[in-house]
Amino acid sequence: MLALLQAVVDDAADSGHEVALSGQAQQLLAWPSELRRAVVNLVENARRYGGAASIVLTDSPARVLIDICDDGPGIPEDQLARVMEPFYRLESSRSRATGGVGMGLSIAADIAARHGGELVLSNRPEGGLRAPVATARLTPPA
Repeated sequence: MLALLQAVVDDAADSGHEVALSGQAQQLLAWPSELRRAVVNLVENARRYGGAASIVLTDSPARVLIDICDDGPGIPEDQLARVMEPFYRLESSRSRATGGVGMGLSIAADIAARHGGELVLSNRPEGGLRAPVATARLTPPA
């Protein structure tokens, strides 16, 4: 797990972006390429809309939590659930220059669900957005 996240951090560094990584976790039954895609989507959103990204890995007997945070403006409370819908964006142009087409969060949520977990966005009290990906520890991917 740590190696997968370190690879995401290294790829961001190769692109000139700093992403902080902290925490540890034991092995996890997962589809690594899918889990990587979810984390990359969330890290790219954090960098694009929040200026920077940090990843905190937390291990427990029941699950592994991959917490991606930024220091940006967050998302209006009434839009937190809506941005998880496919093709929905707060910025409506659909231009690659201003973001993507609105699939990244729904893809990340689907990947988390297939790993026995969930993705629930929240605004951080100190500012910014929190995107925790929780995955089940003992249940193999379905």
